[in-house]
Amino acid sequence: MAQRPQNSITSHRTLSIKTETTPFSDRASMTRLLVACVAQFLVVLDVSVVNVALPSIQEDLGFSPTNLQWVVNAYVLIFASFLLLGGRLADLMGVKRAILIGFSLFTAASLVGGMAGTPLVLSLARAFQGLGAAILAPASLTLLTTGFAEGAGRNRALALWSAFAVAGGAAGSMVGGLLTQLLSWHWVLLINVPVGIVAIPVAARYVMQPRVEKARPKLDAPGAVLAMLGFGALVYGITLIETHGLADRQTQLMLLGAFLVLGVFVWVEARVAAEPIVPLRLFRRRSIVIGNAAMLLAGAGLFPMWYFLSLLMQNVLGMGPLETGVGFLPHTIVTIAASVRLTPWLMDRIAHRRLVMGGALIASAGFFWQGSVNPADGYVVAILLPGVVFAFGSGLMTTPLTNIVTAGVPAADAGAASGVMNTARQLGGAIGLAIFVALVAGSSGVATSAHAYAPAFHAIALVLIVVAGASLILPGRPKERNRQA
Repeated sequence: MAQRPQNSITSHRTLSIKTETTPFSDRASMTRLLVACVAQFLVVLDVSVVNVALPSIQEDLGFSPTNLQWVVNAYVLIFASFLLLGGRLADLMGVKRAILIGFSLFTAASLVGGMAGTPLVLSLARAFQGLGAAILAPASLTLLTTGFAEGAGRNRALALWSAFAVAGGAAGSMVGGLLTQLLSWHWVLLINVPVGIVAIPVAARYVMQPRVEKARPKLDAPGAVLAMLGFGALVYGITLIETHGLADRQTQLMLLGAFLVLGVFVWVEARVAAEPIVPLRLFRRRSIVIGNAAMLLAGAGLFPMWYFLSLLMQNVLGMGPLETGVGFLPHTIVTIAASVRLTPWLMDRIAHRRLVMGGALIASAGFFWQGSVNPADGYVVAILLPGVVFAFGSGLMTTPLTNIVTAGVPAADAGAASGVMNTARQLGGAIGLAIFVALVAGSSGVATSAHAYAPAFHAIALVLIVVAGASLILPGRPKERNRQA
């Protein structure tokens, strides 16, 4: 075996994961795929599932109007802050332990949050949910990128994983509204508990654990702290843009502090850390640099889409929370159909960057259409028809972009690469939402105007055109990873 760099994590361990040719070849591989998909579904679902329940939570627990935001923000902030660390944990302790710890934290926090009787307990529970999610999200992707051989089988696995993420985002409002209306807000969180109780023993049995042949490397504690503080401050500063504006002094100081801390983080990773959380050697790859930039922009466009469509359906079309959730079903079905059925077939025949470009341009056309329709024409014309177009485009784009970003990465760095990708997407969503909310707030009659949300949809369309342009310098077909590297 070739001599490995002393400064690489691979000098400390050898991975003994069996590579499957297809995720559907046997019961064990199908179960591992299901574990990864369920983990990603829960992570995305719990970003938005509490939104519809917020009025009930406020009335029951006595949240003040200013503190109510922490039911949402505690999850989002901790999730974004710990994603890089969560990704590296899958490399340091093994993907199996990372998934078990992530599921256990997420499930326990859901139980505590669902039984909470005070605002403080609920907010802390949501924070620990975010911590569990920050471990689960990159670990679930690492499970696929290290457990399945690159090629047709892995393309299908990534397509299904992406589809579950889309389903989680679309189901948030519907699930939250249904549980709050039929049971109580408590079940918005308690619903995760039985899922976790089933998932933990299944993962313990079927997820393979890498064998460690030498002493395990130490965690880069300074890097972990700096990443947590830097990305936490960055996401919080971005949320302040929505409420205070970019000209606000508090917003500016928070963003400045975030960039300073992240600058120190990069210096520590490059000059100090023996086993950095984010090995900077990853960024020698064009696929990772350009791919994650495209992923950040895609997140900036696609994540806020659910927010603005929800407001459009409820504030303009007068649809209730449950109707709005059901109204998202066609978008979800089309995206899943494009992701799971069509995209893997195309990925075996067409250069991945061309699929990213084509999907981004189709989605862009759908968003331009969405911003140009008259909502007074009703759900079918104003929501369904343009939604089918951008949902189809996003379904074509997401899986090949994910594959480009994660392909060719040595197995020992797969968790770090997954953490970087998830961080880029999460930051993109936060940045896009803040900017597009400011655009909408600048128009008149935001709540009920037929065209108040057009600037946001047109801006999303422009962002996706940039994604299409970035795809020109992405690799055509990702090179297969040297699994012994």
